[in-house]
Amino acid sequence: MSQPIIEARDLGIQFVRNRRRQLRIREMFIHRGGRQPKSEEFWPLRHVTFDIQPGDAVGVIGKNGTGKSTTLRLIAGVLIPDEGSITVRGKVAPLLQLSAGFSNDLSGRENVHLVGSLHGLTPQFLKQKFDEIVDFAGDQVRAAIDTPVRHYSSGMKVRLGFSVIAQLSHPILLVDEVMAVGDAEFRAKCYATIERLLAEGRTLVLVSHNENDLTRFCNRGLYLDRGRLKVDGTVREALDAYNNVVRT
Repeated sequence: MSQPIIEARDLGIQFVRNRRRQLRIREMFIHRGGRQPKSEEFWPLRHVTFDIQPGDAVGVIGKNGTGKSTTLRLIAGVLIPDEGSITVRGKVAPLLQLSAGFSNDLSGRENVHLVGSLHGLTPQFLKQKFDEIVDFAGDQVRAAIDTPVRHYSSGMKVRLGFSVIAQLSHPILLVDEVMAVGDAEFRAKCYATIERLLAEGRTLVLVSHNENDLTRFCNRGLYLDRGRLKVDGTVREALDAYNNVVRT
């Protein structure tokens, strides 16, 4: 077997939840100058070990708050683990928070070049692919391409972000519920793009609650429950474990 393209060993990360944020204004005045509420430390992910081989298509499955998106962000390098290690042998195309890199003061056209350059695409490549990127994003985006993106809907930003990131040649594709955004026509474009990338031998890690999407694209499944990896097997085995918990 070839060397894993993603390798997690006893992976864990700790967050701090400050209860002060949940206080009412009256309670904040009561606590002012006195004892402050304690921060609560918790582990959204801990003792997680898995390997992903080149060309695998892996669905990350579980309830909300069980560490799925945290896993993707650790793979992407957005988060640094507090325990264990995560080794990624290849560049990552992150279809996560697709509008996160946009500047609201810049137009859609300018943001295509900004986000593309942040991911290593050259000005020449972006100029050559610009019409294709905007066509993929749809007529609504094309009509507003020279308008500041502060005036875009969230769906328009996601469509434009997906259109740019889909141009990356990176071997690892991380997808977090992107296909849940947009109309049927845009979702069909997303499906076709992901199928094309998988056919090229890319590695996919997909977070989704959509069972049809998971079984359509994924050959493996990781089922997470309360930050722990419970099942590492076929996507069907992971879904069955998840559905058994949901039904109880």
